[in-house]
Amino acid sequence: MPASASAALGGQVVRYIINGLFATAIHFGVLRFCMEVLHFPLAGEANAVAACFGITASFLGSRYFVFRGQEGSLVRQGSLFLGIYAVIALLHATVMYVWADRLGFDYRVGFVLATCMQMAFSFVANKLLVFK
Repeated sequence: MPASASAALGGQVVRYIINGLFATAIHFGVLRFCMEVLHFPLAGEANAVAACFGITASFLGSRYFVFRGQEGSLVRQGSLFLGIYAVIALLHATVMYVWADRLGFDYRVGFVLATCMQMAFSFVANKLLVFK
């Protein structure tokens, strides 16, 4: 890989991490707002609402900051992004189920492993499919 391509990829990885931290902060902030200000009775319900905000922030950050793929159709990219996140959510849940529920290992370790898998899969899928 040429040095300029390697540097560009490295820049994307750094921007991806920044975007992920920002989207996670949005997700958590909305979750806290739903629980503490709006007094949602169920954390799962509040988390579902908050996840919509976090995913939206992640998509916009990926489109305009990480991959800078504004040239593609917003609808096409949004649809692909949501499809990829649906698959990722199923993979994450499967890893957690197998790791913690079937094998009996610590769920926190499983969460870290599943999240690392999610991050790697998301970066590659978004780079190659959504924001190419």
